[in-house]
Amino acid sequence: MAQPAILPTRYRKSKIQNYMSKVLILDANQQPLYPVRISCARLLLSQGKATVFQRYPFTIILKESLSHLTLEQLGFKIHPGVKTTNIIVGKDKKI
Repeated sequence: MAQPAILPTRYRKSKIQNYMSKVLILDANQQPLYPVRISCARLLLSQGKATVFQRYPFTIILKESLSHLTLEQLGFKIHPGVKTTNIIVGKDKKI
């Protein structure tokens, strides 16, 4: 009987699950909002209230603006690097 393949530490299930625990979200005017959990993003997508904006980094965009809610504006920046790409999301608009 064949032995199951042992994955290196960087590919184990626990590491993959913790890799991206939040989904970036944009409102209808393409303004960044506070990141949401994966389950909330999945719910918005299945209800048809949002669509996929980018696949990497995974970002969804809302179909309707949320004018009735007071949402906190966030700054968002992507720093491409040689080995990795850094994503910075913060409460300061001037990131």
